Amino acid sequence: MLFWILFAAVLSLALLFPHPHFFQDVQYVLSKLKVRRRVQKYHHRKYSIVDRFLDRVKAQPHKPFILFKDETFTYRDADELSNKAARVFLQSGLVKEGDTVALFLGNSPMFLWLWLGLVKIGCSAAFLNHNIRSRSLLHCFNCSGATTLVAGEELQDAVEEVLPSLLEQQVTVFILADRCRTADVKSFSDKMSQASSEPISKDLRSHLTLQSPAAYIYTSGTTGLPKAAVISHSKLWTMSLLLSTVAVNSKDVIYISLPLYHSAGFIGFTTAIERGITVAMRSKFSASQFWDDCRKYNVTVIQYIGEIMRYLCNTPRKLNDRSHKVRLAVGNGIRADVWRDFTSRFGNIQIREFYGATEGNFFLLNYTGKIGAVGRDTFLHKRFFPYSLIKYDVDKGSPLRDSAGFCIEAAKGEPALLVCEISTNAPFSGYARDPRQTEKKRLHDVHRKGDVYFNTGDLLSVDEDNFIYFQDRVGDTFRWKGENVSTSEVADVITLIDCIKEAIVYGVEVPGLEGRAGMAAVTLSEGQKFDSAGVFKHVEKFLPSYARPRFMRIRSSLDVTGTFKYLKTKLVEDGFNPNHITDPLYFLDEKDKNYIPLTLDIFSSITTGKIKI
Repeated sequence: MLFWILFAAVLSLALLFPHPHFFQDVQYVLSKLKVRRRVQKYHHRKYSIVDRFLDRVKAQPHKPFILFKDETFTYRDADELSNKAARVFLQSGLVKEGDTVALFLGNSPMFLWLWLGLVKIGCSAAFLNHNIRSRSLLHCFNCSGATTLVAGEELQDAVEEVLPSLLEQQVTVFILADRCRTADVKSFSDKMSQASSEPISKDLRSHLTLQSPAAYIYTSGTTGLPKAAVISHSKLWTMSLLLSTVAVNSKDVIYISLPLYHSAGFIGFTTAIERGITVAMRSKFSASQFWDDCRKYNVTVIQYIGEIMRYLCNTPRKLNDRSHKVRLAVGNGIRADVWRDFTSRFGNIQIREFYGATEGNFFLLNYTGKIGAVGRDTFLHKRFFPYSLIKYDVDKGSPLRDSAGFCIEAAKGEPALLVCEISTNAPFSGYARDPRQTEKKRLHDVHRKGDVYFNTGDLLSVDEDNFIYFQDRVGDTFRWKGENVSTSEVADVITLIDCIKEAIVYGVEVPGLEGRAGMAAVTLSEGQKFDSAGVFKHVEKFLPSYARPRFMRIRSSLDVTGTFKYLKTKLVEDGFNPNHITDPLYFLDEKDKNYIPLTLDIFSSITTGKIKI
């Protein structure tokens, strides 16, 4: 007996010293396999997140579910209010099983009641970004296939701007207000107040399977206009079970200040259902109120994107910075220096950085706490969840292939394109009503003839210790202020301006800031001058704040490839430094509501952080 104990100890030490994370690596793969098995079991039972919610209502009807401002909604309250919302849709006679309803509103409990109510009657919801306007709003609405729109009262102006087009398409428009300013718009709130809160028959959603769409969440991906990623009930389960792998338990209170129209914010809500926990929710992130909210609601788990953590670190120091109950932070995009500052200042909070795409079929988790990493590259992980990091030609915008036509594995330390095998265990549902863009995300014949991989559009790298790091996005998208910005969409908007003939839009790095700030290189129409104030007015009207180019570069011509594609690489490398660029440069000044000349002083103030952008 003693021999076997000693043998096990020696074996453990042998594994541990050359592979110090061996047991964590194994545990992580086992946890992902457990999630897969659970989803498969739910698939056979046709058991959805809403079914789990109703089970929670029976088990803990009086437990607080949503804390919002000074209101508390129990699990039973949420059930009854979502029943009322469901009945408004049913009684309108305009929504039937399998339909999609577009939701255009900010963070509020009503967002959650509407989604729960829709799924209870066998429907799905498209989550529209409440920052979009005009043409982008119409595009996002149309690609969801919805025929009904529900908008927040604060968004009436945005709705009225596109109302003629919606009415032309015979779209039914509801506003979450007691009264409507327009006869063609219906009030949702007054109807909901009069509706019954009695349970909704399960027969109304009997046709749903775990392959049915639960929601449509928009992503720019790597090309073109925003696309509605199909989030099936199966995928929703997989995403919701992510936090179960980082030891979130039934006693936790999770704080959501991220937008619910984003997958990260919404998954915080569905994870709360899966775990049976309480959600403290805020309408909009506030750095100054963040920790006060955490103390007020006894928050133990927070969600983040990199910008949130930096904003918190930039707030004035307070004596009560460590006076809170937060033990765990889950999110993505945090820089290594911000990570160190955050834990140093706010206490021993465990940070779990993850990597994943809304429409993707794969995720990574930094389960070891290695600062800056998003996960680990191990044989065991690849065996059960096949993925590859392959060489990518940035200029050509495609993977490199060998003489046999197969993709080439990248070396350690080399930024490479992450691709993930598509299979029954790791499906890719694609985008609503957009088979062409769906196919663009599929990469064929990667390692063998006939295989198909999901193209993440992201460059990652692996170090000598097998830690994985996010490097950059490729293609026509960059990330700014926590949002994906479609360069082609922004370019299309800019070229509608009379004085601009052509435009290339791209992201440039700004010292000390996450992501990339938008920049446009433009040529002017013949005989026209750069109308700086007019350009500002146009982009302010037609683009959300995060998509407006922070910098403009006026060029005499734009370089193209032999197939007439714009060359961006050199422009990206040039950045916005007036010391290196002889072309006229302009900076978006929101105070002056103008694009002003980018002087050396302004450049210095931006790069040192004196001017906030």
